[in-house]
Amino acid sequence: MTPAPQYARLHTAGPVSIVTLDRPERLNAIGAGLLGDLHRAMVAAQADPDTRAIVLTGAGRAFCAGDDLKEFNEQAASSASVADTCERIQQITRDIMFGPKLVIGAAHGYAAGGGFEWVLNCDMVVAADNLVAFFPEMALGHFVTGGVTHLLPQAVGYQKAMELIVLGERLDAHALQRLGLVNRVVPLEAMLPTAIELATQVASRSALATAQLKRVMTTGLGPQLIAALEHERQAAMACFSDADTWRRVASFARSRL
Repeated sequence: MTPAPQYARLHTAGPVSIVTLDRPERLNAIGAGLLGDLHRAMVAAQADPDTRAIVLTGAGRAFCAGDDLKEFNEQAASSASVADTCERIQQITRDIMFGPKLVIGAAHGYAAGGGFEWVLNCDMVVAADNLVAFFPEMALGHFVTGGVTHLLPQAVGYQKAMELIVLGERLDAHALQRLGLVNRVVPLEAMLPTAIELATQVASRSALATAQLKRVMTTGLGPQLIAALEHERQAAMACFSDADTWRRVASFARSRL
């Protein structure tokens, strides 16, 4: 029997664990398999007693191209499949933000939709200079997730957050840095080494102090972020079931043929 493909890999080197989205032929697009494998990898990294910091990155030409629209019919097939998909997407945000270890994003190529959301969930981000990030959800009739409705207005202000989410403006790495959404911009070949170096610096700090810092900071976000995750889940479920969303996704799929 051929083993099932693994869409997220965990590699630990000393005090740093690297979680890699590994579906490069689909630009690491988000499907059921990737969600399950990423959840398991993040839980394992967060629970590993030898890991002090985590790097989250993507294999191939992109960090993550967002939802895999080729799986849309399967995801939207029933109320149960819609609920399961939306819950598993939100679980990744909880894995990143509510675990004790700091997560350093290393993002390149495209970070679209859910991929952009996961970048915003990271504690620090190293961006390759070819990074392009945007939210395509509103054009497709989808809804943003990942706590973005709470996190993004805090970071960039209400009006700018509305612009980015509703209009889907594409931001390059330097624009993201000017908005305070990434910490470093480096050449592509330096992205992962820089992220590992940053994670190694984090790992050299007190494990107790950094865990407490993350707990305090996410606790401060807690009630609002938890509420945002639930409101987004419900809104995403409603959008999945909307006839207009089906038409928009079908039209987008035809345009790509």
